[in-house]
Amino acid sequence: MKTVTIYTDGACSGNPGPGGWGAILEYGGRSRELSGGAARTTNNRMELTAVIEALRTLNQPCAVELYSDSKYVIDALEKGWVYGWKRNGWRKKDKKPALNPDLWEQLLSELERHQVRFHWVRGHADNPRNNRCDELAVAESRKYKE
Repeated sequence: MKTVTIYTDGACSGNPGPGGWGAILEYGGRSRELSGGAARTTNNRMELTAVIEALRTLNQPCAVELYSDSKYVIDALEKGWVYGWKRNGWRKKDKKPALNPDLWEQLLSELERHQVRFHWVRGHADNPRNNRCDELAVAESRKYKE
């Protein structure tokens, strides 16, 4: 099984507002950048979309080392919250609706195809790949500003 390293980030100007996401995939000494955005979205939706789109790009099951500065994404997966939300009909322990169930469903589907290890990195710090993903995401969000 191939091992791919993925870095992701999302950005939003306003919450909701124009948003963007960026991802970098690395394999075999090669690197590929992906990005996209939406006119009216939230930061968390862009964080999730970055991960989903990066995983969708893989054309076969892979071992993935995934790096993100989103505690929302990393904690929900590593601490298993998302599985509880799904089990409870997309409701949290406090019975309030879990946010973004449509994207979580897509991400969980992608996770069934791959073996993914999650790594949280500090945003806007000294990680050049995370910083590049942020640049990609911000550039995409600017495309939607009026």
